[in-house]
Amino acid sequence: MICCQFIFRPGTYDDDFHRLDEQIDDYARSLPGFERVEKWVSPDGRDVNAIYYFADMAAVRQLARFPRHLEAKEQVARWYDGYRIVVSEVSATYGDGRLES
Repeated sequence: MICCQFIFRPGTYDDDFHRLDEQIDDYARSLPGFERVEKWVSPDGRDVNAIYYFADMAAVRQLARFPRHLEAKEQVARWYDGYRIVVSEVSATYGDGRLES
């Protein structure tokens, strides 16, 4: 499983941001290999981590080539006061089964 973390500090959003964000999220969720998404906010509320899980890198590469995603990447400074992307391979995940996956 591949974990893609989009860690960012929100800035000022506009209609373009909301349109692109929705289209990118819808596309990611439609990809074969999409597993799930989680979202975390730092205790002070300043930073957000949107975590997308995919079965393999093929799905991640497909998302990376999505035209709306490329469009948003070109304009990221308009909407975020900083960001970092972390892509990692998950070797194991486990728990007591009481949290939704």
